[in-house]
Amino acid sequence: MRKYSLSVILITKNEADRVEPCLQSVADIADEIIVLDSGSTDNTVEICQRYTDNVTITDWLGFGKQKQRALDKATGDWVLSIDADEALDETMKAALIAMLEQEQIEHTAYRLPWGVTLYGKTLKYGRSARSVLRLFKREGARFTLDEVHETVVPAPGSTGVMKGLLLHYTHRDYGHGLDKAAKYAWLGSQKYHRKGKKSHGLVLALLRGMWTFFHIYILRRGFLDGSVGFIVAMTYAQVNFNKYVGLWLLENDRC
Repeated sequence: MRKYSLSVILITKNEADRVEPCLQSVADIADEIIVLDSGSTDNTVEICQRYTDNVTITDWLGFGKQKQRALDKATGDWVLSIDADEALDETMKAALIAMLEQEQIEHTAYRLPWGVTLYGKTLKYGRSARSVLRLFKREGARFTLDEVHETVVPAPGSTGVMKGLLLHYTHRDYGHGLDKAAKYAWLGSQKYHRKGKKSHGLVLALLRGMWTFFHIYILRRGFLDGSVGFIVAMTYAQVNFNKYVGLWLLENDRC
């Protein structure tokens, strides 16, 4: 018997081609699924409504504010924040159920190991070899209100690591990956500018990009993921370079 209830929160826009595996992976473990859709023009909403009647169509205020809106609707003891391009594997589902059945849960939040899958390969190294904080006790938790790369601020306490993988099908294809990288770089530029961060010039932007590649491909052993690991390291390097170029342009009123 479960001792604690689970809310799953999800934000969507035009995810009809991949949201169903995400919902299928949580449908039998969630006490409620909360979806906030920001104006899909495909049948994303209809697919989500097969799994939950708690679907709200709303405007878009940025990733952090949108996820906080979803969190505000949650009523469960615990919350799992999942993206439309993600899904729990069977090991993680079993571990999550076991956690909810405990009399006392040791931690107030859990990191979920990412199983990033790109171009037919699940990556094990580089920046993909990390865990993301997505499972947390609802009471006392909040999201940062950043435009992009928002994070969960959990209730005071310790953070554990859940067994299994949070599978992440991050790109539909290479073109989608390029579009996504450009979007995130520009949002990052705007976020840094709003927070008063300085670019310190274009040369440093180049050096940041070079360091990003070295960090991911060499220090974090992205080279062990083969050719896909190289592509990923180059993509992150380009994103970091573009982010600081955008910040420099905003500083100098050239946008």
